Amino acid sequence: QALSEIEGMGGRGSHLPEMRVRPLAKRRVDMHGFCNASGFQRSPYLSARGNFANIFQGSTEEGYKAYHADKYDEDKNPNGIINFGTSENKLCFDLMSKRLTQADMNVMDPSLLQYPDWKGHLFLREEVARFLTYYCKAPAPLKAENVIVLNGCGSLFSALATVLCDPGEAVLIATPFYGGITQSIFLYGNVKLVYVYLDSKITGTSTRPFQLTVEKLEKALQDAQAEDVTVRALILLNPQNPLGDIYSLSELRDYLEFAKRHELHVIVDEIYMLSVFDESATFHSVLGMDRLPDPQRTHVMWGITKDFAVSGIRFGTLYTENQDVANAVASLCYFHGVCGPVQHKVAQLLRDRDWINQVYLRANHARLKAAHTYVTDELKTLGVPFLNRNAGFFVWIDFRKYLKTGTFEEELLLWKRFLDNKVLLSCGKAFECSEPGWFRIIFADKTHRLQLGMQRIRKVLEEREQEILAEEKEQPCQSDQDGKADSTDEVIFVSRHQDPTCASSSSLGDLIGLLQQQMRSSDWLQKNTAEQFA
Repeated sequence: QALSEIEGMGGRGSHLPEMRVRPLAKRRVDMHGFCNASGFQRSPYLSARGNFANIFQGSTEEGYKAYHADKYDEDKNPNGIINFGTSENKLCFDLMSKRLTQADMNVMDPSLLQYPDWKGHLFLREEVARFLTYYCKAPAPLKAENVIVLNGCGSLFSALATVLCDPGEAVLIATPFYGGITQSIFLYGNVKLVYVYLDSKITGTSTRPFQLTVEKLEKALQDAQAEDVTVRALILLNPQNPLGDIYSLSELRDYLEFAKRHELHVIVDEIYMLSVFDESATFHSVLGMDRLPDPQRTHVMWGITKDFAVSGIRFGTLYTENQDVANAVASLCYFHGVCGPVQHKVAQLLRDRDWINQVYLRANHARLKAAHTYVTDELKTLGVPFLNRNAGFFVWIDFRKYLKTGTFEEELLLWKRFLDNKVLLSCGKAFECSEPGWFRIIFADKTHRLQLGMQRIRKVLEEREQEILAEEKEQPCQSDQDGKADSTDEVIFVSRHQDPTCASSSSLGDLIGLLQQQMRSSDWLQKNTAEQFA
């Protein structure tokens, strides 16, 4: 729809004939949510697609640019922006820099400086297969012939969308989700996203906030089919970004069975699989299942960017038993290849199982857990609800009580206010969250930056709280519930992903934490003063 509108301005290229899917596109993929068309001047040098790519941005891109123009530095720029918005692990540079500069990494064979097999060098694909067999707990050894290597999982999303869908077709994805997927899927291949909207309320068969169920998948698929949109695939993020959810084996099986019934491909992104930092949480890989319902339509992605804290090294891998899919994706690897010397380094890294298990993972998990504890303790002190999860680098925070009217416009103003106070967060709209007021914070950072960043967040929230109180005093007749969330929100504060069998094992500490949060977030004491009682 947006491309067609740009063409209407006089952009080059043929008119897109997808008239019948536009109503759904407008409702489900609202291009204005991540495009800044204000003051847009069409470039005569670009095609319609080029013009659209030129304005394709949102709060994520805006904040990222602001951060790079004004980065915090303890010595050189102490008043710069602290980045709690980009999902990077900044806790393990010491470990990774030491390992990546050891002698076995510094090899420069002639073959590494020549064109490789586009799927990746065989030595690397063999190492990836052994690595995934071990860490995904595969029931049988995985095969190198099913491994393809690209320069990051973003490229993998683009390639898979291109080979599985035709332009104008769609994939299912649950919201909120990592917004970069939109860019990967839509911007290259003109493949749409059909949203499976999740919310914080626990209703129906749900047992936790923002829970994905087969019923919600069925409804989203039926809605799309009712508007003649062809859905080809389902995307699953496990662990989930930004929620931090880890799907149980039974949930994974249900999702895969749903996809099989409807002949949908399933793209499973497991890029945070080794970043589960608490012993109480167990990750289950799709590759570890005894039997896949539809192995020819199940495709699993992983990369070293997150789990090994090297987002600057672009490396992602796809595992699929479908050789047609593998060969089609491999043909696109010409555009998305990984250079030979990096392939060697990655193979050496993945081969070093003792170092990974005994040194890296132990230290990384301990550091992630400590950083997560610090940030969540600060949020508890502030009386801010959040999802309490044990995977990834992020906490999904409920700032709805700081929105007076509960709109996405107000959410964006709060996001900009954080940025003006030199701390970059990610707002819920960037993840297509259906409820205004949710934010993601990245906690995988050094202690001094966490402390300063949380101080800046506290300042904004306290100022906003005082403004809302002042407004309420000026409008005493206004209902306290206007624009507020309902009373079920409070369960989110201590919500921890547990299997139903252990749901009754909530600790006393969690219950006390819930009580403390309710006390802090209540305005009872402000309304019922000693003077009023007298």
